[in-house]
Amino acid sequence: MSDSFLPRWQRVEPVAGRVIAPDERPPMGQSVAMGAQHVVAMFGSTVLAPLLMGFDPNVAVLMSGVGTLIFFLFVRGRVPSYLGSSFAFIGGVVAVTGYAGQGPNPNIGVALGAIIVCGLVYALIGLLVWFQSARPGGGSDWIDKLMPPVVTGAVVAVIGLHLAPIAVRGATGGSTFDAMMAIMTILCVGGMAVFSRGVLQRLLILAGLVLACIVYFLCTNLAGWGVPIDLAPMRAAAWFGLPTFTAPVFDVGAMGLIVPVVVILVAENLGHLKAVSAMTGKDMDPYVGRAFVGDGVATMVSGAVGGTGVTTYAENIGVMAVTRIYSTLIFVIAALIAIVLGFSPKFGALIHAIPGPVLGGMSIVVFGLIAVAGARIWVENRVDFSDNRNLIVAAVTLVLGAGDFTLTFGDFSLNGIGTATFGAILLYALLRPRAA
Repeated sequence: MSDSFLPRWQRVEPVAGRVIAPDERPPMGQSVAMGAQHVVAMFGSTVLAPLLMGFDPNVAVLMSGVGTLIFFLFVRGRVPSYLGSSFAFIGGVVAVTGYAGQGPNPNIGVALGAIIVCGLVYALIGLLVWFQSARPGGGSDWIDKLMPPVVTGAVVAVIGLHLAPIAVRGATGGSTFDAMMAIMTILCVGGMAVFSRGVLQRLLILAGLVLACIVYFLCTNLAGWGVPIDLAPMRAAAWFGLPTFTAPVFDVGAMGLIVPVVVILVAENLGHLKAVSAMTGKDMDPYVGRAFVGDGVATMVSGAVGGTGVTTYAENIGVMAVTRIYSTLIFVIAALIAIVLGFSPKFGALIHAIPGPVLGGMSIVVFGLIAVAGARIWVENRVDFSDNRNLIVAAVTLVLGAGDFTLTFGDFSLNGIGTATFGAILLYALLRPRAA
């Protein structure tokens, strides 16, 4: 590790096929352009997640920028990553707040308190890994043993399955026209995923959302078939102003539902660090603990003002894989751009103009992708389901989560996501085969 706290970022000229390392940077003009591209890459998911939970998207985008800077400082500018809104929190937030899926969430406070505690647990895990990595032979191997792919895959899949009824209600809760518009949205995103190429395919959520809104506008504002999009609030909104901050409320029951999300955050961050290490050729293991602490602290800060929990973003890792530019300075620029957007009420009003049926269709796609992401973890890690231990852990976890198996101890309740998460970890530990 260099003696300097931050890299010195040697300026290099981008040449076709050349890899730009984390401690290098392109010329400043190109760095700013690359920073803007990373903002676009995270934009669709970071904005969609708060809308699905009833959070203020301005605060979410603002805190994604702030969180990225916090993460950057904890890893001393050595790990190229962007922190955006985590979809892993959606199930727990909806459960504890009773959010109906449209408009601002009136009970956001109890979710925020639980998000802060989740971030605290995450940071404590990071500190443990950080201190262990400083010892000979120490590190994060114990995480892989406690939460192997069969466990993390099952828990990720459970989050998507648990949210499925909410997505369907959001898509079909209005008129037949609204249901058709939700289906149209699914087709728009699917079309972008399959038939587009290059930048559009990498930004399929954002591109599909824009296309669906255009089709909805043509069908309603021009053809008059449904409730039109109202752009008057956007035109009346100021360009710059403070977003709506919300204070957290600490509720033990809400914590029991949301804190288990830490398992997903750990798995995501660890996977992203391994991916970045493979792409850059640089050993990121010494920064695992720092990355966990940075992400945990960023989640706590975000929850303290009304933002969503945050996590490292695969979308931005995809951009790096394509461009082969891994300069960490670019993520500082991206974070600053996001912070500016967070202070724009006009930007927030534009996001709130997205029609409900379009959000319903997007929910079906996104929640489905979350569920399939769990299966993808199994496939990529070649989980052996002929092993009865793996089979039982996965089977029980999926049913506990999808069926919303809830345990209540006095005023404390653990819903399907919580019981599935802890059940998967405990089952895997208890069903250890006996030595021959």
